[in-house]
Amino acid sequence: MTEEQKYTVERKFPMFEVRRYEPCVFADVIVNGDFESAGSLGFRPLIGYISGNNQPNSKIAMTAPVIQEPVSKIAMTSPVLQQNSGQKNIISFVMPAGMTLEALPIPSSSKVSLREVPEQLIAVSRFSGRWNMSTYMKHVADLESNIAESGFIPNGSPRFARFDPPWTPWFMRRNEIQIPIATPTQ
Repeated sequence: MTEEQKYTVERKFPMFEVRRYEPCVFADVIVNGDFESAGSLGFRPLIGYISGNNQPNSKIAMTAPVIQEPVSKIAMTSPVLQQNSGQKNIISFVMPAGMTLEALPIPSSSKVSLREVPEQLIAVSRFSGRWNMSTYMKHVADLESNIAESGFIPNGSPRFARFDPPWTPWFMRRNEIQIPIATPTQ
């Protein structure tokens, strides 16, 4: 069974849940392309990295989910989501739990970068279906509305998490919209 990014459920609502994700490391690739093609474009160099296209040619276990974040601007120190341009996306593999930047192999491809992700509180909406921009936008709007109604405050941009390979029938796919949040002010 594929390892999943580690989290604990802090609170459940009818349409979403609040999770606390443990700190981890992401392997990222920034790609140019529309929402539907970005996942495939980013997947190839990332699968190469975990398959041994690194120094010292080490294999790394595949984990879930594969994360896609639409971006338009990248901070100087690391990929940071700021706003959606629709043409640039960060595709990320979550590295296995407990791995640190220092312990991970160095990517051989200049397309792959590594970044530490701190502990995060994230609102998550789970759904099945196709991987396309209209589905993504609909579920983002629904989750943003549910977050606001519940009193939480968005604290970052939405990301799309895919848990299944592309050959999984669309109606059986596990997908999530994840939005970092801050706790409500009382």
